[in-house]
Amino acid sequence: MDIRNIAIIAHVDHGKTTLVDGMLKQTHTFRDNQAEMNQTTILDKNDLEREKGITILAKNTAVVYNNTKINIIDTPGHADFSGEIERVINMADGAVLVIDAAEGPLPQTQFVLEKAFEQNIPIIVVVNKIDRKDARPKEVLHETEELFLRLAHHEGHLSFPTIYAVGREGKAWDRIPDDMTLPGDLSALFGEILKTVPPPAKESDKPFMMLVSTLDFDSYKGTYAIGKSTQGSIKRGQQVSVYEDKKKIGTYTVQNVYVSKGLERVEVEVSEPGDIIAITGVPDIAIGQTIVDTRVTRGYPVISLSEPTLKIYIGPNTSPLAGREGKFSTARQLEDRLIREKKTNIGLRINHATTSGFVVAGRGELHLAILIENLRREGYELEVGKPEVIVKEIDRRRHEPFEEVVIEIDQTFVGIIIEEMGKRKGSLIDTNTTPQGITRMIYHISSRNLLGFRSDMMTKTRGNGLFASRFIGYFVEGAHVSKLRNGVLVSIESGVSSGYALTTVQDRGSAFIGAGIRVYEGMIIGLNRRMEDIDINVCKTKKLTNIHSANADIAIQLDPPTELTLEQCLDFIEADELLEVTPLNLRLRKRYLSKIDRVREERKTRV
Repeated sequence: MDIRNIAIIAHVDHGKTTLVDGMLKQTHTFRDNQAEMNQTTILDKNDLEREKGITILAKNTAVVYNNTKINIIDTPGHADFSGEIERVINMADGAVLVIDAAEGPLPQTQFVLEKAFEQNIPIIVVVNKIDRKDARPKEVLHETEELFLRLAHHEGHLSFPTIYAVGREGKAWDRIPDDMTLPGDLSALFGEILKTVPPPAKESDKPFMMLVSTLDFDSYKGTYAIGKSTQGSIKRGQQVSVYEDKKKIGTYTVQNVYVSKGLERVEVEVSEPGDIIAITGVPDIAIGQTIVDTRVTRGYPVISLSEPTLKIYIGPNTSPLAGREGKFSTARQLEDRLIREKKTNIGLRINHATTSGFVVAGRGELHLAILIENLRREGYELEVGKPEVIVKEIDRRRHEPFEEVVIEIDQTFVGIIIEEMGKRKGSLIDTNTTPQGITRMIYHISSRNLLGFRSDMMTKTRGNGLFASRFIGYFVEGAHVSKLRNGVLVSIESGVSSGYALTTVQDRGSAFIGAGIRVYEGMIIGLNRRMEDIDINVCKTKKLTNIHSANADIAIQLDPPTELTLEQCLDFIEADELLEVTPLNLRLRKRYLSKIDRVREERKTRV
């Protein structure tokens, strides 16, 4: 059977996972009565992926069209998960670049296209969502052509076929249709894949080699090493060697060989050259290593990845409430879990910070927030510090990471964005306004000054905005913004919060907790209206007396507390604060819980 290996690449929310849904359904991968026929984003099985509506982990599936097996690699669209793209793009012999017909090419579109050009693979452009009211497919195609012209390595990259699609309805055309309501299917896309994407080189006579691009685990078979069989074939029971470039790691016996069929893995006796396969029997394999026939004496070069730009402290929970809400709360348990994470999440860097804590470096706030949320859902208790950018010294000068930010906003809120980016020392590179009244602004800004901008923008514009960014490099360290957040209200007592005490909090700012919540000394329970921190007793209750008051029985009226998400908490905390994360709660706290310790530390800092 002929084989095609394609990667689906796009900016976040441009519809590539929905397009894959249509490809799976229209090739009769499922029976008509299977649940998947009525599902959307079928490949996004992770709970967080479904909740956030984004792809976090790269996945591969396979369909059969006209007696040709098409291996499909679905990749993340968010810049923070670019490590997933970098490690799986080498399995593809072609790529389908999906672009929203209204939004056009955005920062991550450029990143994924650069990676495809580095692999020198042909590109099929799919202008998706052409049924949107604000769709502008001809303009978007022109913008895409300009992007290709800017990024192409050679003249061959400038020639690409274009498909127009309504992904959620499973329709595609080779030209803009006159009537999009007529019945249709994805045959135009499938036909272009077979025509444009070359079959993998089948070097059947050579000994087996496979670069491991991803890993999977289950309790029955253990570790699955997944990659493209670049040459030769492999069978069950065969002896193989594992290399890390030129260094031999060991020799193992292959237990099982699998290929993809829809969403399932199907065991085969012998693999086919050029196919994407999964191998078991190599327990300590790592992404980037090469599995080879024992006659081969070296592996492929290790996958090179972009360096992390953001770091964060993660340690075991040290609050007075530690150990009450989670299954795992010790430093050893946390270390074992982070080591396991590093095997598959190769964009992370993990180092010891103290005797019990770790510094975890990643691609961005969302990359780190997803890790923390996964730990929380698995039953871990931990404490987290303020995210910090990673600074490098180049030519004896300090350099910090910068990002290109694209903001699309209704004209009504343009002034708010300009003011906010001005505070954060952002440089406006370009701006234009569409006939529909949507303004697109492009800024260059340091990653340090950008921290917290996403949540601030969504709050100040009431969610009316599109924000996307990409890392553009290290530049000389610039001016840093002063503290943008007000001071906090800090509990000075341990106990249970009372409605009577929280009325005082309302007078001073906004509360993060309601009545009847267990608190401890040093816990942050609200945001002050002023810039300084205030210590407050939220556990005090009204004194009982025998003196009657005319308004004694009037019920206390409290405003609903402000509830922050994990990402908002990470944006909120300052250098002297921590976030306590448990399966049940997120609590903001001071690093030093007692007032005396905080005063001592402040004096040391001044000295």
